[in-house]
Amino acid sequence: MRELRTILATTDLSALARHAVARAALMAAESGARLCLQHVVSVSAFDAFRHLLDAQSASLEQRLLAEVRDEVETLAGEIGQRYGAKPDVQLGVGSVRGEIGSHADAIDADLVVMGARGAGFVRELLVGSTTERVLRTSSRPLLVVKQVPHETYRRVLLPVDFSPRSVEALALAHAVAPQAEYVLLHAFEVPFEGKLRYAGVEESELANLRVHARRDATAKMNDLVALTGVDAHRVRRLVLHGEATSQILNQEQEQDCDLIVIGKRGVGLLEELLLGSVTQHVLAQSTADVLVIDGSAG
Repeated sequence: MRELRTILATTDLSALARHAVARAALMAAESGARLCLQHVVSVSAFDAFRHLLDAQSASLEQRLLAEVRDEVETLAGEIGQRYGAKPDVQLGVGSVRGEIGSHADAIDADLVVMGARGAGFVRELLVGSTTERVLRTSSRPLLVVKQVPHETYRRVLLPVDFSPRSVEALALAHAVAPQAEYVLLHAFEVPFEGKLRYAGVEESELANLRVHARRDATAKMNDLVALTGVDAHRVRRLVLHGEATSQILNQEQEQDCDLIVIGKRGVGLLEELLLGSVTQHVLAQSTADVLVIDGSAG
């Protein structure tokens, strides 16, 4: 069974980012993982600041960095006192996305934790926020935190397609939320169902195809649970006919899930180049935290 050894929490010192740091600390305390706290000063903003300095005021640069470090250290102290998971602190200056990726590689982070962008996350997702850019380029699991973490995760929703990624997703969900209940969801549509209906195929025949598809998916779901070794009594299995995004968002609410674990990429060249459309919609529209794993994982 997979374990969390190192968690990297990134922060821009905003209130939303503090939620992400708190969630990372909760997970570190529960799992015993090493917790690392990173803040990156944007090199473009820093260069603009330097441009305003004259020779006599160059010491302001060091004072600024010292002030930022004090703020990060204070946050680390608060987190350590509240959650019992004292984080290592890393302060850098550079490209935010590049620094996060480099530090995640340097410490071999099993999980990167970042904050969403609140009410503006849909807009940020379209124009390219730091979180979204890291999602596109990193192969490491990334947890996007939206909610204030009052407790460890209670119920995790896992959309599955029975690829190796599904095995990885359930194993990672168990590492991130070892005490939770897991809701496995497979949303299916009969291939060419619309064309078959248009061609005059009887609804009873289409219904029969859906029965076979549901039976096949249920068997694969049982095999998936057995393969990962997760306690079957803590797994709820849902095989539902319908479009994936709608079913995921509906079941998030109906099952009262506080975490969704989903793959980054879909199928096909376009979706390998971009975040999968289902993943994008779930990130933008869900209220739960979202853990994104790479499509090639597993």
